[in-house]
Amino acid sequence: MCKGLAALPHTCLERAKEIKIKLGILLQKPDSVGDIVIPYNEKPEKPAKTHKPSLDEALQWRDSLDKLLQNNYGLASFKSFLKSEFSEENLEFWIACEDYKKIKSPAKMAEKAKQIYEEFIQTEAPKEVGLWVNIDHFTKDITMKNLVEPSLSSFDMAQKRIHALMEKDSLPRFVRSEFYQELIK
Repeated sequence: MCKGLAALPHTCLERAKEIKIKLGILLQKPDSVGDIVIPYNEKPEKPAKTHKPSLDEALQWRDSLDKLLQNNYGLASFKSFLKSEFSEENLEFWIACEDYKKIKSPAKMAEKAKQIYEEFIQTEAPKEVGLWVNIDHFTKDITMKNLVEPSLSSFDMAQKRIHALMEKDSLPRFVRSEFYQELIK
């Protein structure tokens, strides 16, 4: 039985969903050894630069999610904090959208759009943003329509909603956390 604070009701559901996915993969009987697929991140996470921000930089993060996200150390600290709360999907979705906007090739754009859709947006996605975050059906529908012909702005509406939610919810929790308080000592 999952126990926790009332502020973290999704934690048990999230853990159960992750376990279900992992068990589903393990329980599949491959026809041959070549059919075994082990999921992995395409790009390993790069370690954050060890350059600790100045006190002034870190203090600016209290009022600006954008300044936090633009700073490698801040981004890494924020991500660690969110992982400690089992709520990193929003940030991962936002980062995936930022990476998507850097793609030049239409073929690679379509491939990345499909990957983001399958990982975060579609029903029963491993990190379904709509499940853990209140992305309304209108935003989800617009995003899905945008993916018929992927463009650099296909995920803009959903990404803006997630950004606003992180700014309103995750950032204030981060600023009150030990992660942040240690930085500004």
